[in-house]
Amino acid sequence: MARLFVVCLVILTFATAVATSRAPITAAAGGADDCDGDVQALVANCQQYVQFPANPKIDPSAACCGVIQNADIPCLCGKVTPEVEKFICMDKVVFVAAYCKRPFKAGSTCGSYHVPPIA
Repeated sequence: MARLFVVCLVILTFATAVATSRAPITAAAGGADDCDGDVQALVANCQQYVQFPANPKIDPSAACCGVIQNADIPCLCGKVTPEVEKFICMDKVVFVAAYCKRPFKAGSTCGSYHVPPIA
């Protein structure tokens, strides 16, 4: 159960993190890419910023942002299941990603979270 919790937190933390470029996150289902290292790094550095309750939202550390800047977000989002979403707050994942200058692209999806399109 503890391992599942850790995996869940890492996966969604980026929510919140994307590939090495600094462009906005375009979340999509991950393919066969292996992002287990990203999951471990997110758990170690970001889990406290994406756990329930939804408030308060706390600015993430520089270490957390560093992980997010280099994570494979499409792969991570492909691992976000309803079970994972029981442990991490997707609103906080979106907040942390934006704070770390890796916002999700309008219209994208990560797990069950759908980023609203720009009106």
